[in-house]
Amino acid sequence: MSRGSHMKNSGADELAKKMKVKLDKDNFPEWYSEIVELSGLVDKRYPIKGMNVWLPYGWELMRNIDEVIRREMRKTSHKEVCFPLLIPQSEFQKEADHIKGFSDEVYWVTHGGSTPLDIPLLLRPTSETAMYPMFSLWVRSHSDLPLKIFQIVNVFRYETKQTRPFIRMREIHFFEAHTCHRDFEEAEKQIQEDLEIMDSVAKELCLPYLKLVRPEWDKFAGAFYSVGIDTLMPSGRTLQIASIHQYKDNFARAYRIMYEDESGEHRYAHQTTYGMSERLIGAVVGMHGDNRGIVLPPAVAPIQVIVVPIPKKGMKEVVEEEALKVKEELAGAGMRVEIDLRDLRPGAKFYDWELKGVPLRLEIGTRDIEEEVVTAVKRNTFEKRKIPIKELLKSVKELLDEVQSELYSAAENFLKEHIFTVRNLKDEAEAYRGIEGVIRVNWCGDMKCAEELEVSLDKSFLGFPPEEKPDGPCAVCGGKAAEVVYLSKSY
Repeated sequence: MSRGSHMKNSGADELAKKMKVKLDKDNFPEWYSEIVELSGLVDKRYPIKGMNVWLPYGWELMRNIDEVIRREMRKTSHKEVCFPLLIPQSEFQKEADHIKGFSDEVYWVTHGGSTPLDIPLLLRPTSETAMYPMFSLWVRSHSDLPLKIFQIVNVFRYETKQTRPFIRMREIHFFEAHTCHRDFEEAEKQIQEDLEIMDSVAKELCLPYLKLVRPEWDKFAGAFYSVGIDTLMPSGRTLQIASIHQYKDNFARAYRIMYEDESGEHRYAHQTTYGMSERLIGAVVGMHGDNRGIVLPPAVAPIQVIVVPIPKKGMKEVVEEEALKVKEELAGAGMRVEIDLRDLRPGAKFYDWELKGVPLRLEIGTRDIEEEVVTAVKRNTFEKRKIPIKELLKSVKELLDEVQSELYSAAENFLKEHIFTVRNLKDEAEAYRGIEGVIRVNWCGDMKCAEELEVSLDKSFLGFPPEEKPDGPCAVCGGKAAEVVYLSKSY
């Protein structure tokens, strides 16, 4: 047997193994664990818990998401940097609240070879304590502000809970933006800009979300306040996919980040941060996938269109030649397109590309060639449509836009349908205790009522929607409500 034949058969054998796996999204944890590997995103067999190998398809997906983020950063005048991985313990200790938040999660480097280090180093869990000593050197005058930088790097946290690809990891692919401003008001404008960026990124990923100010006990260590961005998974649990933090001058005081204003006075800068991670992929996989595999939004899919020739006996070259023309025309228009020329049955090819979530499949057979059409199949609905070959570019673009819009609408409807308002805890707790989704309640602000809400509903506080005002009394005590609060079970 030739080497080429062996490789071809190995691919067919691997596909046959995949086709024997029954996916069941109703059992979300098991479905998710299977699908991230079967679809070719990661290999979980690396011998360190919570550190997986990015496979080419998964890494290209992540890179596409990174480029969406970079595009939004460029629009808003952020500049990309890359800081060292290691942070000296002496810098880490300057911010006591930060240590309290991360001290049990860091990885320490204590030796260089066999020589003990004078000052232990740690792998960054996030980069405040790496960046801010440098900010104190960079920021001197009001003319240096605003300072707006970001980086996309790996961070490390010693996660002790059960790890899950993309959702809970020890090595995390991470985006973080850090800014310095003249005062609190300018920093608040940055928070609003970050929220607009989040909206743009979420639209590309077809991920509707909840924007919630975290309660005091759940804000980021060292922050004045934190905004969590949460989406809802099919399991009914929420997943935080981003966070935005207003620091005021808390870190600036610890790291002496000061500037001289126009009158010659020295003032502390006000700071913000904005973070997202590979959890974005976990959310996309969980939200849009089905029992045939993952479903990827066209905006970030590594392959937007897969062309599958379906020849009859004696017509193989003719059909494949026509299919190659279609591929070249789409690629020439800037689309991410591939052609499947493997020696496999069409059904096996369809299964494989459905598993990988390619948004649009174009089938080309002898009848299609005679009719001067291609057969298009949308991955999210499996709707088939004949496209005149003369209208190929226009029609394919329209279909990809349809898929993008339909994915977002379906996810948005799912989120809306799984937010439940509880007016009276005593009367409604039993009905809503085991429900999958998010509970919305009016709350008076008393911690006893907060504890009763969490215990009775078996859910935890997510936070407060800044645009919503109480529309009734506290659901627990009946007193005047101070906040609307959302509760859920979370990953």
